[in-house]
Amino acid sequence: MSKIVFSNVYKSFEGGLQVLNGMQLNIEAGESYIVLGQSGCGKSVLLKCLLGIMKIDSGDILVDGISVKDEKRYREYLRKFSILFQGNALFDSMTIIENVIFGANQVNKNKSECRQIAEEKLLAVGLEKRVFDLYPAEISGGMQKRAALARAIAIEPEILLFDEPTSGLDPITGGIICNLLKDTIKSLGVTALTITHDLKVAEFLADRAAVLNKGNAVWTGRSGDMKTCGNKFVENFHRASNIISK
Repeated sequence: MSKIVFSNVYKSFEGGLQVLNGMQLNIEAGESYIVLGQSGCGKSVLLKCLLGIMKIDSGDILVDGISVKDEKRYREYLRKFSILFQGNALFDSMTIIENVIFGANQVNKNKSECRQIAEEKLLAVGLEKRVFDLYPAEISGGMQKRAALARAIAIEPEILLFDEPTSGLDPITGGIICNLLKDTIKSLGVTALTITHDLKVAEFLADRAAVLNKGNAVWTGRSGDMKTCGNKFVENFHRASNIISK
């Protein structure tokens, strides 16, 4: 059953720069889907269009059959998502638990329920109670990523979006976060969409993947099939990614 559908989506900017060029994607409910590609290929724009932050020029994006262009149902549409931002986007002036309470509060829970949910989610992502009352600047990048994930899942979303989830992390911490994301997707049973240029992240997290080039998906399939898929651009992307990561 389709959860997210990009149907012939076009998006351009001033000066005629075509960023999305007839984008076609079909993401099934409950799967972990990865969108890969070089810088400037349209990954971030795709994410912003999915959330309605950017208006598409033509085509449509559907989530459970609801169009991103349906203004009357946009609030219902948007409520299905939660996002783990590349830079975590924690509020510096709030403690870690206050950040997660802020997330829980978005689903109209009362104050005591929000704190209980926040504590549960922080423990679920592996943070100890000793860090709950610290500020983001007082904890490591890996801990910040865990706190941001706790805030993202506190609203009990149907769809989790991950924007370059291991960016800025060392390889060991990045691997730990990847394992955490995989466990979270499985335990919550959510649909996950990850935007990344990191092939190792894709191969670890993905049920299926799409490789973008010039604003469209030039290949979709199982991430493990990339290196032998017969598409020269995708095979070259896979080869170059492996060379860089060694």
